[in-house]
Amino acid sequence: MAKKKSYSLRTTVAVMVSAVVVLVLLVLYIIFRNQIIPQTRHALEDKAITIARTIALMPLLSEGLSEGNSKGIQAYTSKITRRNDILFVVVMDMNSIRYSHPDTSKVGLPFVGGGQEAALRGQESMSEGTGTLGNSLRAFVPVYDGRGHQLGVVVAGLSMDRVQRLVRQNEWTIIAILVSGALFGAGGAFVLARRIKQMMFGMEPADISRLLQERSAMLESIREGIIAIDQEARITLINMEAHRLLKAAGINGAVVNRQIADYWPELRLEHVLASGEGRQDQELELGGISLLVSSLPVRVGGEIAGAIATFRDKTELAVLAERLSGISVYADALRAGAHEFMNKLHVIMGMTHMGLYDELQQYILGTANNYQQEIGAITRQIKDPAMAGFLLGKLSRARETGIELLLTADSYLPESADSQVIHELITIAGNLLDNAMEALGGPGSDEHSGDVHSRDVHGRDVHSNKRIGLAFHYEEGRLLCEVSDNGPGIPEALREQIFVQGFSSKGEHRGIGLYLVRKSVDKLQGHLQIAACGGGQGTTFIVDVPYAAKGEESQ
Repeated sequence: MAKKKSYSLRTTVAVMVSAVVVLVLLVLYIIFRNQIIPQTRHALEDKAITIARTIALMPLLSEGLSEGNSKGIQAYTSKITRRNDILFVVVMDMNSIRYSHPDTSKVGLPFVGGGQEAALRGQESMSEGTGTLGNSLRAFVPVYDGRGHQLGVVVAGLSMDRVQRLVRQNEWTIIAILVSGALFGAGGAFVLARRIKQMMFGMEPADISRLLQERSAMLESIREGIIAIDQEARITLINMEAHRLLKAAGINGAVVNRQIADYWPELRLEHVLASGEGRQDQELELGGISLLVSSLPVRVGGEIAGAIATFRDKTELAVLAERLSGISVYADALRAGAHEFMNKLHVIMGMTHMGLYDELQQYILGTANNYQQEIGAITRQIKDPAMAGFLLGKLSRARETGIELLLTADSYLPESADSQVIHELITIAGNLLDNAMEALGGPGSDEHSGDVHSRDVHGRDVHSNKRIGLAFHYEEGRLLCEVSDNGPGIPEALREQIFVQGFSSKGEHRGIGLYLVRKSVDKLQGHLQIAACGGGQGTTFIVDVPYAAKGEESQ
C-alpha cells in the first residue's frame, strides 16, 4: 500500500485559507452579478423614462401636437437627444404618427417597432424593440394638454449596444476587484502560514503531537509528583504521581483550572509566582505524609509565566538514603581495608626478601590477632550490625589518615528495634566523626593538640597528637552518643552558625554535615550540645536521643 503523501503545515494553511478566500469571492461574484448588473440596466431605464417624463411635461409638445406643428417639436427633441447622450427622442400623436425623429425624413411617418399601445392608453411602459435606428431600450410616456386630454406619446430610446457595453464594464470591474481580492487573500494566506510556522518553532503538527505524547509519557513515568500553575495561579498540569500522593494525603477532586491556594494552600506556590524566588527541599506535612518539596518559577522570555513544584514522599527518600549510606560504609571499609592490606603485603614482601621468616611468622600472627581483637571488641560493645560495620569502616579510615579513633571501653549500643533510628544515628555519628577528622587534618591542628595518653579498646596504652574519642551509653530507653577531638575547637561566635545549611569555613559547596546532624537529632526528638569549644581544648559533641532496644537487651 502506497504511503499517503503529507504536506507541510505552511502549504496546508496557505492552500486552505486561499481556498476559503476564493470560495467567498466566488459567492460575492455571483451576488454582485445578480444584483449590480441588473441595477445597471434599471439605472439606464430610469434615465430613459425620466427624460421622457420631462419632455412630456413641456408645453411646447402639447401645443405642437394640438396644432399639428412638428417643426418646434423636432428642434427641441434634437437638442435633448444631443445633451443627454441618448439614441433618440420620438414624439407621436394618438395615431402613432411621428412629430420628431433623429432622421428628419422619418417625420410624418408611422412609428416603427411597436410597444406604444400601453402608452396610447395612458400608461407608462418600458420595452425593447428594433426600429429604424436598430435595437433599443425604449421608455413610453403619455403627453397630456392642460385639460388632461391625451394628445400623444413621447418615446426616449437608449441603444441596446450601449446598455450591454455598460453592463459588461460593470461586470469586468467586479471581476477585477474580486481577482485583486483573491491575490491579496492568497498573499495574506502565505504570510499567515509562515507566521504560524514561526510561532510553532518550525515544527509540523505531527512533530508537535509526537513531542506532546513523549513529554506526557515522561511526566507520567517519573517518580516525583509535579504540579504547575499559570500566571493567574491556576493549576495547568498535574501528573499521576502527584495524584497518587495527594490522594493518599486525602486531597481529591478535580484539579485542572483550580486555584492552587484552594487546592493545596500549604504549598504556597502563588508566593513563588509573586516573588520569583524558588524554594529547595522544603518539608511539608500533608495528611500524615511527609513530603520533600522544591518550587521554582517558570520564566519565558525573561518574564515569569508560571511556577512549578516537584515533591516526593520523604519516607521513600529516607529508605534510599539508608541504602546509599550502607553502601558508602561498605565502600569506605573496603577501600581502607585494601589500603591496609597493601601496606601489610609490602611489609611481608620486605621481610621475605630479607629472609626473616621467624619474624615474618610472628608479624602475621600478631596482625591476625589484632584484627580479630578489634572486630571482637566492636561486636561485643556494638550489638547493631549496621552500626558495627559502619564503625569498622571509620576505624580503618582514621588509621589511613594518621588519626586515632578510640571507642571507650564502657561503650555499649544494643540492637535497635527500629532500623530508621539506626539510620539516623549513623548519619549523626558519621557526620560528627567526619567533621572531627577534618578539624584534625586542618591547618594549625598540631598547635592545639597535646601529647595525651589513653587506653584503646584492647586496653593498650596509646600515644597520638591526633585523636578522636567515641562513646555510646545506653540506659532506660535513652542513648548518649559523644564524639570528641583534640583539635583547635570551634569559636564561641560560630556556635550556632555551624548548624546552618551551607555555612562552612572550609570553602564553597560545604556546610552540610552538621546541618544533617541537627536535622536527624530533631527528627529523633533528641538534644544536641557542644562542650569545650575553642582555646585549644578541642570539641565535644554530645547527642541525647530516645532509643528503643530490641527485645529485653540491656547493658
